[in-house]
Amino acid sequence: MERKKTVLLCVTGGIAAYKIATLASMLVKTGYDVKVVMTQNATNFINPLVFETLTQHKCLIDTFDRNFEYSVEHVTLAKWADIVMIAPATANVIGKLAHGIADDMLTTTVMACAECKKILAPAMNTRMYENPVVQDNLKLLEHYGYEVIQPASGHLACGDNGAGKMPEAETLYEYIYRDTAYEKDLTGKKILVTAGPTREAIDPVRYITNHSSGKMGYALARVAAARGADVTLVTGPTEIKKPMFVKIVPVTTAKEMFEAVKEEAADADIVCKAAAVADYRPKHIADEKVKKSDSEMSLELEKTDDILKYLGEHRKDGQFLCGFSMETENMVENSRKKLEKKNLDMIAANNLKVAGAGFQGDTNQMTLITKEDETALPLISKEETAACILDKILECMNK
Repeated sequence: MERKKTVLLCVTGGIAAYKIATLASMLVKTGYDVKVVMTQNATNFINPLVFETLTQHKCLIDTFDRNFEYSVEHVTLAKWADIVMIAPATANVIGKLAHGIADDMLTTTVMACAECKKILAPAMNTRMYENPVVQDNLKLLEHYGYEVIQPASGHLACGDNGAGKMPEAETLYEYIYRDTAYEKDLTGKKILVTAGPTREAIDPVRYITNHSSGKMGYALARVAAARGADVTLVTGPTEIKKPMFVKIVPVTTAKEMFEAVKEEAADADIVCKAAAVADYRPKHIADEKVKKSDSEMSLELEKTDDILKYLGEHRKDGQFLCGFSMETENMVENSRKKLEKKNLDMIAANNLKVAGAGFQGDTNQMTLITKEDETALPLISKEETAACILDKILECMNK
């Protein structure tokens, strides 16, 4: 974030209020300035001191509290906030906001937030949530510009099972991140990202793969979505959480990834092929588990489809192709050869032997190579690396 973004968390009287302490902590740790407004009922579920300790700001509850510097604190807060999240949002507060009732600090403050983004996370018993009155009020709030997060389904505090469960703090954080972390300079662009490894079966039990975690590709997809792009992520099998707000196309083998990329690339303005695709696969896949024997075993391998070469040969006019290169020696020289051979616009290259730049980690140290120049990035997080890659792509496209 170029400047510290301001988040107003509005907490109403539901058992899920405890999750907002985790959300507040996450936001503060990642550089947001956070203030909290609570209804009086919310204080029965979580003490305001929790939020005051986490945010280093006084928690606001009483509209007529004389301790504030300003007599119109709700208006001051509305001007201060970049984004407002009402979570948990009870049926009562949803009804008030939908019909313009402002009778406490929380509702008067939200009512004054005419310009900033407002996100609402309903949390209540399933029967209440599915009540037509509540559903109509949610639709009315969407009409007025609120974004409504669909509640999760599961075991509720009342003992019932069904819709009405507020999503976890990590999910709520992603909504705020998406709207505030970056300028929306990729709005209108369709971006295809590939990520993760592929798995090539030997038999029903064993397969050939590589050490790719998918973290670099996932970071690219997440950051691109936060910058306003319409993102499709074709991903091999990974153990990490899928990024939100992107179209996910899961694949396993190199052949499946090739077919998925062929289909999705036709509409893409930008393609970032960060996946570590197997170069070879077993020529014959055993139907049954191959039994161990006393003799040596060998596998006959065949080449897989060269996805990057296909993209370079079938690119549409104006499409930007960014490949990735993981080398152990002669990184720039080998990557430049790949750039020319595959008809790419840019290669994001790194050296596996450089500390912090290999598979699995949360950092990277890349060199961005185009036909005209080379840009060496320092050792930074994969999210920061993703932002730099997208910056360079935009720079090249705007020349």
